[in-house]
Amino acid sequence: MPIIPARLAFADDGTPRSDTFDDIYHSSDGGFGQARHVFLAGNDLPQRWRGRDRFVVLETGFGPGLNFLATWAAWRADPQRCGRLHFVSCELHPFSRDDLATLHARLQSGQSTGWPEDWPTLAELSAELLSQWPVLAAGLHRLHLDGERVALTLCFGDARDGLAQIAARADAFYLDGFSPARNPELWSPKICHLLARLAAPGATLATWSVAGTVREHLRHAGFDVEKAPGFGGKRQMLRGRLREQKHASTASSMPSPAACPPPARHALVIGAGLAGCALAERLAARGWTIELVDAAAAPATGASGNLAGVLRPLPSLDDNPMSRLTRAGTLYGWRHIARLRRDGQAIKAEACGVLHLARDDAQATKMSKVVERLALPAEHLRCVDTTAASELAGWPLPIGGWHFGDSGWVQPPSLCAANLAHHADHIHGHFGHAVARLQHDGETWQAIDAEGGTIAQAPVMVLAAGTGVRELLPPGLLPVVSARGQVSILPAAADSPPHLVVCRGGYVSPEVDGLRCAGATFSVDDEDTGLRDDDHAENLAKLDGMLPGIAAGLSPGDVAGRVGFRPASPDRLPMVGALPMPGPVDHGTPLPAIPRQPGAWVLSGYGARGLVWSALAAELLASQIEGDPLPLERNLCDAIDPARFLLRPRA
Repeated sequence: MPIIPARLAFADDGTPRSDTFDDIYHSSDGGFGQARHVFLAGNDLPQRWRGRDRFVVLETGFGPGLNFLATWAAWRADPQRCGRLHFVSCELHPFSRDDLATLHARLQSGQSTGWPEDWPTLAELSAELLSQWPVLAAGLHRLHLDGERVALTLCFGDARDGLAQIAARADAFYLDGFSPARNPELWSPKICHLLARLAAPGATLATWSVAGTVREHLRHAGFDVEKAPGFGGKRQMLRGRLREQKHASTASSMPSPAACPPPARHALVIGAGLAGCALAERLAARGWTIELVDAAAAPATGASGNLAGVLRPLPSLDDNPMSRLTRAGTLYGWRHIARLRRDGQAIKAEACGVLHLARDDAQATKMSKVVERLALPAEHLRCVDTTAASELAGWPLPIGGWHFGDSGWVQPPSLCAANLAHHADHIHGHFGHAVARLQHDGETWQAIDAEGGTIAQAPVMVLAAGTGVRELLPPGLLPVVSARGQVSILPAAADSPPHLVVCRGGYVSPEVDGLRCAGATFSVDDEDTGLRDDDHAENLAKLDGMLPGIAAGLSPGDVAGRVGFRPASPDRLPMVGALPMPGPVDHGTPLPAIPRQPGAWVLSGYGARGLVWSALAAELLASQIEGDPLPLERNLCDAIDPARFLLRPRA
């Protein structure tokens, strides 16, 4: 569903208002005062988060973000705060970054009501939020703030759909939609029942609305509610708490993260490519100790060792799971790179833009329809004609196509190195050790070498070994295939065209350190490790089709290259999640009911999209292991659950 941004407007007294719903975003007596009185105090905060490892707030109606900023500031100021604060919020009409910045600036300057003079840190928090404000695209967007102690998960889209897809256990609810008279859908019985399904034991709620229909819907959903003194000119507000018996009847029907993380935050990760290094960083950021094992002498020596790869989405007319996952992975991946760089890590990458050229005029027409249907911000996705495409590339191109303005190239080894260096004290590398088998003694997983020695061990084990997962799993458990890819490496003068990544049946990078990458071939079940002239010829032919004449005079014998073997899946989607038990499964079994191996997880099936999947898949798996709210919708988590293949007929 396309996202229609909120339009910046103000009431006569300066209070932000919505023309769409003909209502104000917060009390005219002050947005932060309302946030503190109604939502924080109404949920007994900060008292309830004290002494907790994690506390989860779920909000209906992010609006200008004042409730979030007030909660973040209160958490920051509390010396007894919980270890990590998760804030999940739905918004149908989010503000653009520029409008949100304008709104916050007006509040600080006193042009609008609500920015308290005694909270000077709010400007700092606003700036950090604005620096990471995501592209206005439907779906979930996870932002890591305050040294990753605060996670904001924004759900852009209709809350009736979004709440059904969020996987979380909320400790407190902020019900802050527009008036039930103006926006009844956000206070409907469906919304109230969805909130109850997302509630943790003892969850509370608060809202400024005391409408009789709201109280009735909440009570019917399982909340005990009561009126309390309101804020400012509003005499009353509403507080509530989930009834225990209602939680007992709903919890089992709601697939959710684990109730709590393992007692020992210690993991054994097999594989030090893009998948394994990204996961090591995501777990280490949560305080885990990682035993990272790889047969090679250093990380990123296999399929993750290319000079440059492409980090960009793959849209579709129906916005299918591949489209949504590649978009989410791309947006999170670039935010991850920016976060690593802010923390001082050096990564070779450039969001220089990506051109995906059409095959012919018929496909160009289809690509234009995709852009029109998705209606994403033009800086993320737009169509360009032949002339505009040629200008962007700095080379005469045969046709136009898609332009991804915020995408580009990444050097995978530099990203792997940055991931491992980010929390280096938590990551213990065991390089040059080939794992012959894995064993579990009931409490701990051990990586065993060919001589029977233990390389490393931990209570939690994650398989991220690329195509090597096939040798470490029972036959047929996961349908991972090996896809041989040969990349051609060509000489390139500094600042020579193309000035951005160009794709059509393959890809070519801009100049990187005097070279450019072109490729790549994709050959399933081909174990040849040597460079082949035929594959170089194929890559050069694709290059000439994209950039006619740019490789003139080059023959296959004139170019260098490298070969990698990528783990691929039959449906082209990755495999991310808990490792299923071997054995037959009835095809009618729900995914959450499929038995899983204790403490065992897998990251595989990335195919040619290792850069696209790796950061988000690592955050997803780390969240699943820890019991955090998930950064992806439930139906997308199901689409990449490794157990999905057990429910499909064998070919």
